[in-house]
Amino acid sequence: MNTDLYVTPKSSRLMRFFWSASGGDRYILERATYSDQVKYMCLGGIIVATGVMAAFAGGYAFYTIFDSRGSAIDNDFHLGTAVISAVFGCLWGLMIFNLDRFIVSSTGKGDGTEAITWEEFRGAIPRIIMGAIIALTISKPVEIRMFKSEIDAKLHEEQLKLRKDYETRTRINYDDRLKLIQGELDKFEVERDGLKSRITKSEQELTDQLQGRAGAPAGDGKLSQALRNVKDKLENDLLSLDEKNKPRVDSLMADKQKLIQEMDNELGKNETVANGLDGLLERIKLSHEIAGFWISLFITLLFMSIELTPIFFKLMLIKSPYDFLKDNIEELMKAEHGIHVESNYYKDKKGQARDLITYLPKEKVILEKKELHDVQKRLTQYAISKYEDEMKRRIDANPEEFIRVQEKLLPSTNES
Repeated sequence: MNTDLYVTPKSSRLMRFFWSASGGDRYILERATYSDQVKYMCLGGIIVATGVMAAFAGGYAFYTIFDSRGSAIDNDFHLGTAVISAVFGCLWGLMIFNLDRFIVSSTGKGDGTEAITWEEFRGAIPRIIMGAIIALTISKPVEIRMFKSEIDAKLHEEQLKLRKDYETRTRINYDDRLKLIQGELDKFEVERDGLKSRITKSEQELTDQLQGRAGAPAGDGKLSQALRNVKDKLENDLLSLDEKNKPRVDSLMADKQKLIQEMDNELGKNETVANGLDGLLERIKLSHEIAGFWISLFITLLFMSIELTPIFFKLMLIKSPYDFLKDNIEELMKAEHGIHVESNYYKDKKGQARDLITYLPKEKVILEKKELHDVQKRLTQYAISKYEDEMKRRIDANPEEFIRVQEKLLPSTNES
C-alpha cells in the first residue's frame, strides 16, 4: 500500500518466510498495515521455533533409542547413530512444523474481539488437544536432556542393582536343580563310603591279628586268613558297586557340568540385561522421579504454552485491515466464479441455521442442458406429427398402393 495517507513498509525475506509459516497471505499482508505484518511474523516465528525444538528433541530421543545399550555413565558418542538420529530428527521437526502450521492456519479469528467466548473455545478444543499432545512429545526428550547427569548416576545405580538381583535369581534357579543332582550323587557316595570304612576296619583287624595285637598269637593263621577273605570280599563289593553305579554317576556328573555351564553363561549375561535398562522409557521415569511432580509439570506446561499460544492468540485477535482485505478478496473470488451464498437460509434437523450455496455456472450449464433437451423433445414430436400428416396425404391419394406395400411387408401364408 502506497498512498499519501500511509506507506506499508517493505517486507524482508525472513518476514515473508514467517508469513508463510503462519499461513498468512503475502499478497494481502504486503497491502495491509505494519501491525498486521508483525502479528503474522510473530505467529510464524513461534511455529518455526516449535518445529526447531521438535527437531532437536526428536533427534535426541531417536539417538537414545538407536544408541547401543551400555553402562549409563560410560556411554560413548557414535557418529553413525548421530547421523541417523539427525535425519529422523529433521523429519520429525518438519512433521511437527507442518502440523502446527495446519493447526494455526485452520484456526479462525473467532468473533473478531479480544474476548474468547465459550463457543470459540469449544470450536478450538480439537486443535488444543492436538497442540497439547505435540507439546508433550517435545517436552519429555528435553526434560531428560536437562537432567542427564542426575539420570545417568541414578540409572547406573539401578543397573548395578539389576545385575545383583539377576545374579541372585539365576543362582536360585540353578541351585535347586543342582541340589537334586547332588542329592542323588551323595546317596551313591554314602553307600561307597560305608564300604570303604568297612574295608579300612577289616584291614586294621588283619594287621592287628598279624602283629598279635588282637589278643591272639601273632602270625598268619586261620583267623588271619579269614580276616583277609573278609577284606577281599569287601574290596570286590566296592568294585562291583562302582561298576554298577558308574553309568548313572557319569550321567549325573554330565548333567551337573551342563547345568554349571548354563549357569555361568546366564551369569555372564547379567551385564547385558542391566544395560538393557538404558532406554528412553526408563530415563523418562527417572526424570519424573528426580525432578519431582511440580518441576516436571512446569516444564511440560512451559512447552504447552509455547505450542498453544498461537491458537489462543488467533482467537484473541481483533479484526484488522488484513482480515477485511482477506474477506473482500474471498467475496470477490466467489463472485468471479459465480458462487452465491445466502446466509442462514434454512435450518437443519437440529435447528441449526445453514447457508444456501448456489453455484451459478453449474446452474447455468444445467439449465442449458435442460432447455436443449426440451427443445429437442418438442422438435422430435413436431417431426413425427409432420411425417404422420404426409403419410395420411399419400394414403388419401392412393390407398390401394399403401395396402399393396403392407402386404409385401407381411409374411406369406406359405412361409408361416
